[in-house]
Parts: sequence; C-alpha cells; structure tokens
Amino acid sequence: MIFGRLCCLALLSGAVAFAQTQQPGNSPPDVAAQVAPELRRFLDVFSAVQTKGASADGQSLDHMIYEGAIPSMLRRLDPHTQFFEPTQFDQLKQMEASEEKGFGSIVSVLPGEVIFLQIFPGTPTSKACIQPGHELVGFNNVSSRSLDREQIVQLLTQARQQKIVVFVRRRDVSNLLQLTLVPELQNAHSVDRAFLLKPGTGYIRIGSWDAQTARELHDSIEKLNDPPLDALLIDLRNNPGGVVKSALHAAAFFLAPGQRILTAKGRTGTVESADVPKDARPYKFKLAVLVNEKTASASEIFSGALQDHDRAIIAGEVTYGKGLVQSVLALSNNAGLAITTAFYYTPSGRSIQRPLRDSALSSTFALTAADHAPKYKTDAGRVVTGGGGIRPDVEVGPEAHTRLEDVLDGSGSMTAFATDYLAHHRPLPENFSITPAILDDFKVFVAERRIQPNAAEWSTELPWIRSRLLEEIVTQSRGVEAGDQIIARRDPQVQAAVDAMRDGGLLRATR
Repeated sequence: MIFGRLCCLALLSGAVAFAQTQQPGNSPPDVAAQVAPELRRFLDVFSAVQTKGASADGQSLDHMIYEGAIPSMLRRLDPHTQFFEPTQFDQLKQMEASEEKGFGSIVSVLPGEVIFLQIFPGTPTSKACIQPGHELVGFNNVSSRSLDREQIVQLLTQARQQKIVVFVRRRDVSNLLQLTLVPELQNAHSVDRAFLLKPGTGYIRIGSWDAQTARELHDSIEKLNDPPLDALLIDLRNNPGGVVKSALHAAAFFLAPGQRILTAKGRTGTVESADVPKDARPYKFKLAVLVNEKTASASEIFSGALQDHDRAIIAGEVTYGKGLVQSVLALSNNAGLAITTAFYYTPSGRSIQRPLRDSALSSTFALTAADHAPKYKTDAGRVVTGGGGIRPDVEVGPEAHTRLEDVLDGSGSMTAFATDYLAHHRPLPENFSITPAILDDFKVFVAERRIQPNAAEWSTELPWIRSRLLEEIVTQSRGVEAGDQIIARRDPQVQAAVDAMRDGGLLRATR
C-alpha cells in the first residue's frame, strides 16, 4: 500500500526517544519573495507557448501543466519525488484504504503449472476442499499452461480482490473441479517464520515492516527463548522496508539504552534523531542479520544501527541503498505530491541512500563523488564503508544452481514427485527421511520425463536432490514453514551467518 510505505519525519516518534535541533543560521527564507521572479518568467513562457506555439494547439491547460511543466521540474530532484494529478491522487488514497484479501493458500508457480503447497484452515481455499498437491489448471477462463511464471503471478495477485472461478485437477482424477472462490480478509503477519535452526540458535524472517512488526518480532523471540537462546538470526533478505517506526522499535530490543539508532537530515538543516529509550531492557544473545540487494529502507536502518554499534554480524550481500525520507502532501484542486524531504543516516554518520546521480538533491544534501565510499568506524573501531546501502561484515552470495538443478526445478519434477509420493504415503512419519529406494523411484520418475543425468552428474547432485525432495514432501505434508527449515540447512548465507556467530570473535577480529 503506497501510503503505508511512504515514510516521513512524523514516523520518528512514539516508543523511541528523540532530540530535534535547528542548525544556527538556517531560518526559513521568504519563499514567496524568492520564487516570484522565476514564476513571472514561467508565466511569460507559458503564455507565449499557449497563444503562439503551434505545437501547443489543441492541448488542454491541465495536460500542459500536469504532464509537462510539473513532471519536468520534479525530474531535477530525484527518482522518488512524484506528482499525482487529482485522479491519480484519489486512486492512491483508495489503495491506502483497501484491505488485504486473499484465498488462504500458498502455491508453487512454475511455467504453465501452479501446484497448491499449503492450505490454511478456515479460508476460502480450505472451504472449497482444495488440498496440497492439487493443480490449479486455470482461473476465470484463463489456462495456466498458456502463461509464463510472471504472467501467472501477476494474474493471481490481481485476482485476490475479487470473486474468481478456478479449475482444479486432483492427482489421478481425470475430471476437473470447477470452484468459485470469494476472497476474504487475511491475517497476514510480517514476521512469517520463526523456528530453531538447532538447539539454542533461533531463526526469524521479517518480510516487511508494518505497524505490528515489532510486537510480532518480540512475541516470536519469546516463543523461541524458552530455554534461553544462545544466538538469533534475523532474515531481512528481500524485505523492502515499510514503517520506519516499527524498525526503530525492533532495534531497541537489542541495543543499549540511550544508543543512537538513526538520524534524519533535511533540506533546511533540521536534524531529527532516534535513540533507544532509557528504560530499554535489550536481549543479550548473539545476533546476526541476513541482507541482500533487495533489503531496503527500514530494513537498512535496522541493519545499519546494529552494525555501527557492533551488536550484530551482518551477512549476505550489499543492500539496496534507499534512505530517503518522503512526505505525502495534499495540494490544491485535489492533487498530491510525494516529495523527498530528508535523508537517513546510520549512527556512525553513513548515508543509507545511494548517491542520486543527475539530481539537484545530490548537491543539496552534499552527496558528492567524494562521499561514494568513505570510511566510517563502529563503536569498537571497526571500519565500515559508506556511500549508500549496508555492506555486510560477511559477504556471501545465495545458493548457486547447476544445470541439472535448474532442469529439475524448472520442470516441476520435484513437486510432482512429492504429490505422487504423498498420495500413497500419508501420514508422513515423524522421522521421515529420503531413503535410497525413494531416490531410485525419483530417478525412474524423471527418466520418464526425459531427464536422464549421467552417473557423474547424479552422484554429484545427490545431496542437493535428497534435500530438495525432503523439502517438497515435507512442505506438502506439514506446511511451508517446515519446508523452510530444510532449506535453511543448505542455504550458504544462513550457514555463513551461523558460523560467524559460533566463532564469536568476528566483530573484534575485523577492527
């Protein structure tokens, strides 16, 4: 929801302590007097174009202003400042007021194939008696098999706000089920995964920062913290940000009272700062945070504060670098403007925002070439790199895939085999594992699909195949979270973070 994602200075309030200072000599100028000569020149040019310009003939006043003059001016600022003419602004407000609806299921989307992986109780999908392993063949008279992955995802996203007719194929049943699903409000959680990677080491994934995220994070920690945790891994990969206030709350769970979390510096020289409350009682266990190139905004604020205070090991890839403070302003005639008003800085002084090239704001906020990669120091004296985004302490890429792995995943063979296996092996034993007999059956299964790796390929890929088969079968039997626990065991970024916490001396050793 666009309004909920636009962060303004007003969000820096509430559960954290703040200090606001006005820099000397920066009293607000007389804006009207300052811009009067420029406005006169603009009106002269506009009048001449409207009355004498051949290219302007037939163009409406609204078109020339809304689609010409204003967008041209805003392009000189930054890519995120945006003008909304009245119709667009009204749509924006409607999106903010809309509610999150859905059908209560998780699906695996492959080219031309959609398989139900998990059905949540009491939801429209559950009431329609759809089960894990069933295939979504089509919806609203559109065949899934004729679409690529991106088209399927787009159509499924659009369908969540209205009644749809779906066609479902059950395994070993020739007739299709035609069902009507009506979306209902979904109680979606931004903290969507919380489990133990091993005794004493917890894992929590935060998908976005919403109003309730900090409370959900605290509740998840408390559930995992009995018996007390030795270490916790917080996964912020692909988290685009959201409500900054929630990220500030969450950072205060781990930092010492009075420590700075964030500073926002505006055009007029105004500075707002967010500090940990004096009465905070932070957790003391070891901490690591996973990030990647899609980790942005509020997630970077959280990660940067923990890194600067040497509280957490940051692992993964360099983050996106979006540290703009935006305010949404209602203008005259029902128009609106989302405008950048300041930049976010970590406690050590690093700008989270990547340099804005070809932008007037680059000079306004002193983001020059010299600032692209300056060196800053953490509380313990470790050198960290500035210039936009958060660079991890432990840089490690995601899991790499071989040709055979891509073929097995892309063909849907893993998911299809899991569905067939569970059709004859339910319930799944608690201590279920992939046996040599299951691997032999899978080899025959993929051979029938004309996938025939040679002996060397099969032997090399056997650990991965065993893990993926276990993940798919467990996911369809016990739910997506159970499958995610298996993924974590082979995820190189997760394992690198866990190893760094286990070694313990990383933060001290990298000063």
